[in-house]
Amino acid sequence: MTRRLLLGNEAIGEGALAAGVRFFAGYPITPATEIAEFMARRLPAVDGTFIQMEDEIGSMCAVVGASLAGVKAMTASSGPGLSLKQEAIGMAAMQEVPCVVVDVMRVGPSTGMATLPAQQDVMQARWGTHGDRGAIALCPSSVKECFDLAVRAVNLAERFRTPVHLLADAEVGHMREVIDIPERVEIENRRRPTVPAGDPSFQAYAGDADGVPPMADFGAGYLWHAEASTHNARGDLASTDHVAAAALNRRLIDKVNQKAKEITFYSERRLDDAEVVIVSYGVSARGAAEAVEMARAEGIKAGLLTLQTIWPFPAHLIEGLMGEGEAAAKLRPQGGCPKAVLVAELNAGQVVIEVDRAVRGRASVELVGRHDGRILAPADILARIKEVR
Repeated sequence: MTRRLLLGNEAIGEGALAAGVRFFAGYPITPATEIAEFMARRLPAVDGTFIQMEDEIGSMCAVVGASLAGVKAMTASSGPGLSLKQEAIGMAAMQEVPCVVVDVMRVGPSTGMATLPAQQDVMQARWGTHGDRGAIALCPSSVKECFDLAVRAVNLAERFRTPVHLLADAEVGHMREVIDIPERVEIENRRRPTVPAGDPSFQAYAGDADGVPPMADFGAGYLWHAEASTHNARGDLASTDHVAAAALNRRLIDKVNQKAKEITFYSERRLDDAEVVIVSYGVSARGAAEAVEMARAEGIKAGLLTLQTIWPFPAHLIEGLMGEGEAAAKLRPQGGCPKAVLVAELNAGQVVIEVDRAVRGRASVELVGRHDGRILAPADILARIKEVR
């Protein structure tokens, strides 16, 4: 175990390296540039490769190519850069190429407020690419979580053969905290084919019981198309084959969504008897945690659910808050349903849509949000708690 004082962005780089990332392609952009700078320094020392590409589009394409060659690969950007990467992210989803896309969020739209924090890219991470697919996005609220969730993001990309988003924000990315870095972390690698190279029975897109196909490295002797058009299990073009399209699209969705509980990471505070529950993530959860303690000191039963997994959205946790489903035994052991749910986020309302959908009218759901480049102060959240109690 090594104790270090790190920026959140540096901790993301440390986590990626610990999980086996050996290729990074990127382009400078505030407030994510420290990740590229970190990887440029550290990758050569572990026999890895860093490339500063000509733009964000080239960066994402380079990451896809490196992963196809068998290397764990990552890129990092912010909102405008993520917008430019979307076509290649969709290509990676269709070709089932594991990779990690870090987005250190800032205020938008467009250039916006380049140095200030926001959480406005949540829906972009889910719906930025066209077409239906399962999406995975994790969100850290501390420097330690930057490290831990970077490891998990790499592992999930390898496990499910899909792009994984790590949604940090300018505040978390630029804060410094002391964290303990373990000597080893649990590492997951993509499953390789069991049939020998050149075996005609090899099907590049034939999912296993979990819907995830084995992946052969380019150059390893297996013949397969990295096909961005609709394709069948062999990888043959099937752009007018309705049966193949239905099977492929369903599998791209189900291989992620059917494992939503396995992908769900979260933390909770004082939820067992909470009458007012805050759901939050990222930097907003830090202010929400203090607001909960301030409310408790005034005799108000408040609690906090901090989401580390944003996509697939963990609706089962929200149902647990309402006293229903498997999660209720942990989140609401005393039973019952809160009077109100507040969603604290730095946007005009994104995760609150999913929370409201999951609550289904069993409690009031309200947004505590802002999108002016300032974070949510504990006093602001406490005032809303008092309003809805």
